[in-house]
Amino acid sequence: MKNLQKLPLWPALINAKCPRCRRGDMFQNRMYGFSSQVMIKKCSHCDLVYEIEPGYFYVAMLISYAMNVAEIVSASVATYVLTESINPWVYVAITIILALILSPFNFRYSRIVLLYWLTPGINYQPELSKDHEMPLQGFDC
Repeated sequence: MKNLQKLPLWPALINAKCPRCRRGDMFQNRMYGFSSQVMIKKCSHCDLVYEIEPGYFYVAMLISYAMNVAEIVSASVATYVLTESINPWVYVAITIILALILSPFNFRYSRIVLLYWLTPGINYQPELSKDHEMPLQGFDC
């Protein structure tokens, strides 16, 4: 068996690459921009269909909710430690601002977490990571 070079997990995860081959993109655009977040239907490298069944990404909303709660609790504790404010409007403002700023992050990475760690049957396959060999054009063998 050939010794296949494995692609590392964290760069693929951070850059939103396919969980099966770690080469194809999962999203069409950058995380922050004026265009909306659009997920590609299938991997351009290994043809993995990301939405396994209709409504599959509804579970990602729960992951996004958990991420949002963790971010808001962390920000609230940090605000209290830094300012010692008991004014509830300070915390409401921070919560709204934080939720708006981090919504693209939560949308994207909740889907990535779902595909990478919470979906049985989708595992990294190093043999799918190698470059596709293009046949030579115009030569008969």
